Amino acid sequence: SSDFMTVYFQIRSVQLDRSIKGLKDHFRKNSSSSGVPYSPAIQNKRKDTPTKKPIKRPGTIRKAQNLLKQYSQHGLDGKKGASNLIPMEGRDDVFDIEIDAYIHCVSAFVKLAQSEYQLLTEIVPEHHQKKTFDSLIQESLDNLIMEGDNIVSAARKAIIRHDYSAVLTIFPILKHLKQMKPEFDQVLQGTAAGTKNKLPGLITSMETTGAKALEEFADNIKNDPDKEYNMPKDGTVHELTSNAILFLQQLLDFQETAGAMLASQVLGDTYNIPLDPRETSSSASSYSSEFSRRLLSTYICKVLGNLQLNLLSKSKVYEDPALSAIFLHNNYNYILKSLEKSELIQLVAVTQKTAERSYRELIEQQIQTYQRSWLKVTDYISERNLPVFQPGVKLKDKERQMIKERFKGFNDGLEELCKIQKAWAIPDMEQRDKIRRAQKTIVKETYGAFLSRFGNVPFTKNPEKYIKYQVDQVGEMIEKLFDTSA
Repeated sequence: SSDFMTVYFQIRSVQLDRSIKGLKDHFRKNSSSSGVPYSPAIQNKRKDTPTKKPIKRPGTIRKAQNLLKQYSQHGLDGKKGASNLIPMEGRDDVFDIEIDAYIHCVSAFVKLAQSEYQLLTEIVPEHHQKKTFDSLIQESLDNLIMEGDNIVSAARKAIIRHDYSAVLTIFPILKHLKQMKPEFDQVLQGTAAGTKNKLPGLITSMETTGAKALEEFADNIKNDPDKEYNMPKDGTVHELTSNAILFLQQLLDFQETAGAMLASQVLGDTYNIPLDPRETSSSASSYSSEFSRRLLSTYICKVLGNLQLNLLSKSKVYEDPALSAIFLHNNYNYILKSLEKSELIQLVAVTQKTAERSYRELIEQQIQTYQRSWLKVTDYISERNLPVFQPGVKLKDKERQMIKERFKGFNDGLEELCKIQKAWAIPDMEQRDKIRRAQKTIVKETYGAFLSRFGNVPFTKNPEKYIKYQVDQVGEMIEKLFDTSA
């Protein structure tokens, strides 16, 4: 009778709901005591991820901060430029546990619903089975969907606050929901259309929120304000750069999900992507996979392009063009190194084959701009700016005065530049040594030639007043550039 069906589905519905809630409580308890929740959705880690521990969202962000510390001799503490993006500091681990608990509950629902259906087929008459099963799973399914909606809602609120790392919480869930969808569809195949559409509705909602967040993140990178107060005084890596790179590195763990997220939106049409028919002829799935990969590559290139434009604009805040060059050098170098250390470089290369070379050229240009700051020192003593003196002929007063001025100009310029540039930062040791070495060679050679030519010329009664430095001492001074501890 219908009364029996009602009582049956009510009892089993309560049991199903209790089982899922019990699992969630058990999982939370275990996770908080062990401290390392395991997520079924986050497996098959890449070997070359810069972070050492298994990745979980969004705690990854905290671990990825270590990359910055490794990169910088200054630890980027207190000196780094600020950005109007919320810093990607690690969030409360409780949220990590909630995400993992939700993923477990999704899997549990499918398995338990399958068991309930098996049981039901043995007890309930066939013509009542589908309707009874539909009623039986409603409460648990609704709770699951509601919790998913709450996660989406929390992510949306965070995105409004420019906290884009919040969107990363959606990725593992979305990935898992899409993986589980065939099983969901199978277990729900006899239910009403409204029941069947609940999961696809949640997936669409997550994809829309995620794609919107990705777009807004790219726009925010472009529009981060250029203000003196948020610029690093020493020209080190800007927080905007580190945040942008960390965000892109997180996407690596969910390439397919992020690519599909972009592809699912009309936003995909704004990317002008030529597809090679040869690459897409094998099957529809490889077509969509290749298309998604290109979309993600184009998106990453867009973020990097916006970042480059913003850094260029920020660099103009500095009054000293040499410090501006050091700032751009540090940021471009940080971007390139980060791309190379992760799989980002391969992903960028899908749509921009020459990206790596372009960054190297940009870095080299900034080094050359910086080196020009030393011309005002070496110009005093360079060969081409010196008058010709007859050997053995007594110097005229005017000539003696000129030599004094050359020594004084060089000494003052050297001391001033060394004092100023000592406080600047080049966090990458290899680059720092390379730039110092090149500068040392140029200045020592020029000064050495000048000194050998005029060091023994009687242009003054007080040579120590003008010949303040030997060639090696000049080298030692340049060796202390970009080092506040020296």
